[in-house]
Amino acid sequence: MNTLLSIRDLEVGFETPRGLLKAVRGVSLDIPAGQSVGIVGESGSGKTVMSRAAMGLLSGSNLRRSGQVVFDGKELTAMSPREVRDQFGTGMAMIFQDPMTALNPVRRIGSQLAEGPRIRLGMDKKAALKRSAELLSLVRIPDPEAMLRKFPYQLSGGMRQRVMIAIAISCNPELLFADEPTTALDVTVQAQILQLLSELRRDLKMSMVLVTHDLGVVANHTDFVAVMYAGEIVEQAPTAELFANMKMPYTKALLDSIPNIEMKSGARLKVIEGRLPNPVDRPKGCGFVTRCSYAQQKCHDEHPPLVDAGSGHLYRCWYPLGHTIARKP
Repeated sequence: MNTLLSIRDLEVGFETPRGLLKAVRGVSLDIPAGQSVGIVGESGSGKTVMSRAAMGLLSGSNLRRSGQVVFDGKELTAMSPREVRDQFGTGMAMIFQDPMTALNPVRRIGSQLAEGPRIRLGMDKKAALKRSAELLSLVRIPDPEAMLRKFPYQLSGGMRQRVMIAIAISCNPELLFADEPTTALDVTVQAQILQLLSELRRDLKMSMVLVTHDLGVVANHTDFVAVMYAGEIVEQAPTAELFANMKMPYTKALLDSIPNIEMKSGARLKVIEGRLPNPVDRPKGCGFVTRCSYAQQKCHDEHPPLVDAGSGHLYRCWYPLGHTIARKP
């Protein structure tokens, strides 16, 4: 299987008055061509920073970055900012988190949709607007000609997100990053958007990176899952293998925190107690140690490496699920 995006030993930090805040720590991950990969973790786990760093979207005098990112045989980390930008649209594209604020409020939908085809594909205004109407039809928006004349404030959250998807795919990208694409949408619309993304990925033969905090989302819409915690990947595997044979207690805790339709009325939701470790002054052991009911002294003293469990399944834990060890009361 061909690898479209290869990330190796990616480190991302930000200089702060308190010291270097390490947001991403030594991440290595491959995105195969034509596949959908889920990046899962709670808020602050580093999944969005990792995705934006991979695309070259991060900048600033306080940014500290190292590692290698190779897209379609080209090393992005060795390119100038302008050369990286040239990969946007036709090579890589991103759907950003909040559809309520991502669109320009003072420009019509048609103007925003046509911008990519005009700049990246060299279309004239008439051809770009025709392409825009076709894109709106592709993302299941009725009466696309009328939609082109509207402003963002005239659209619901679900419609705005469909427009954002149309903008992202407007130049036929090979790889689409979807960063929490259902933020601020109700449950029914969330399901529609996720199904739409899956269908577009298949029909347009794209690769997709789906960034989310919800394991339930990746279960139905990805081929492979990487779980992030405190800036590093703590477990990764093909989707079916991960759910059948979880190793990392954090992965299981994420799954258990999802509300279940079979829960009895009045039952308490499971939560992951505690907080993420300090990203400036992180303890030397496992980052999950203070929140883990399986933790032993070794977990406090030594940082666990990634262990290969076979079948493409890697995990970072001294005492994985199924290990014969007494659980804390």
